[in-house]
Amino acid sequence: MLNFFKKKNEAKIYAPVDGKCIDIIDVKDEVFSSKMLGDGFAVIPDNCIICSPSDGVITMIFPTKHAFGVRMKDGKDILVHIGIDTVNLGGKGFETLKTVNQKVKAGDPIIKIDKDYIESQHYDLTTVVVMTDQKEMIEKRSIGENVCCHDLIINYS
Repeated sequence: MLNFFKKKNEAKIYAPVDGKCIDIIDVKDEVFSSKMLGDGFAVIPDNCIICSPSDGVITMIFPTKHAFGVRMKDGKDILVHIGIDTVNLGGKGFETLKTVNQKVKAGDPIIKIDKDYIESQHYDLTTVVVMTDQKEMIEKRSIGENVCCHDLIINYS
C-alpha cells in the first residue's frame, strides 16, 4: 500500500573493460548473439584488465579463466565471457585476480589477460556481458561508442 515510499531497487551494469561497446546481437558467436543465455552487450577490449561490471559476489570462475559470474545484490546473475572460443586456450593467457565468493565492486579487476598472446593465437577477444535471467534489456547506453571500464551501460529497476 505504501510502495511509493520504497526506494527503487536499481541495478547498474558497467563496461568491464575499456574499448568499443557493441550490442550483443553483433557478437560473432550465435550462443550470445541469439540471446540464448540472456541479453547484454559486449566490449572489444583495448587493454588487459577485465573488471567486475557490477557490485556483487563472484559466484564462479571457469577453470580456464575465460569467464566468470557475478551475483548482484538483487540476486540477478551476470556472466562475463572473455573472447570467442578462448576456452580452447585452457587458461593460457589468463590470470585470475579475485576468487569465488569474494565481494566485489563495479570496476574491481577480476581477470588479467595477455592480450598480445591471445590475439597471436588468432582469437577474438570480444568480451560479452550477459544478464542470464533477462531476455531483453530495458536500457542500453553507449552501443557503438568507445567506453571506459567505469562507463554505465545498463541501468534497470
